Amino acid sequence: MDEIELTIIGCGDAFASGGKFHTCFYVRSESCNFLIDCGASAITSLKQQGIRCEDIDVVLISHFHGDHFGGLPFLLLDASVNKRKKPITIVSPPGGKEKVEKLFELLYPGSELSKELIVNYQEYHDSKVLSTSNLMLIAFPVKHKEATLPHGLRIVIDSKVISYSGDTEWTPVLENLAENADLFICECNFFESNIEGHMNYETLVEKIPDLYCKQILLTHFGEEMIGNLERMKSSYASDGMKIVF
Repeated sequence: MDEIELTIIGCGDAFASGGKFHTCFYVRSESCNFLIDCGASAITSLKQQGIRCEDIDVVLISHFHGDHFGGLPFLLLDASVNKRKKPITIVSPPGGKEKVEKLFELLYPGSELSKELIVNYQEYHDSKVLSTSNLMLIAFPVKHKEATLPHGLRIVIDSKVISYSGDTEWTPVLENLAENADLFICECNFFESNIEGHMNYETLVEKIPDLYCKQILLTHFGEEMIGNLERMKSSYASDGMKIVF
């Protein structure tokens, strides 16, 4: 399969506005299948889409908010119960292993993952190349809640580039992140409201000419964005959508 297929598992914001699942994207390629973020409700949508834990090699996490990484305990429990044989790799900002293990203990006290389940944790660092399981990743710090260690992700897989803003307000870093990307997935939580840590559509429209990517897909809509869909000129995500490129 020379082409890459992206399935939108969830494109909602923290409040599941519009009834959307939390943020999660599934990328299928010849060399590696992976998730970009794994929000709290992701496992429900993954099962609706017929995607098994066994079909996921790597999970990439942009930052530590529950609607972006809170689904990992459920994914790992599912892998453990169903006796997953191959390792799974979780790539995150520093501290991912500790945070996921603490969250698992909080959600499932007294439970343990199978000792046969191999979970490899890797940490990325600002603007440094990380390679894992046939993909290459560069993480760029963005402007969101500092405690979450927010990053945009630039992923190279089978000679294609997928860029993902994570959660962020406008920052010039996005120009570097999106440059020459085959697909740039960009959060756009609001239409006109200026809220710290999030993008709004009116600002983004002014900046799009500076984003030299092949296609852009907007995501992470709140109620304000959902109420203004008829005014939008950019492509936007919906749960279950597939994009082949």
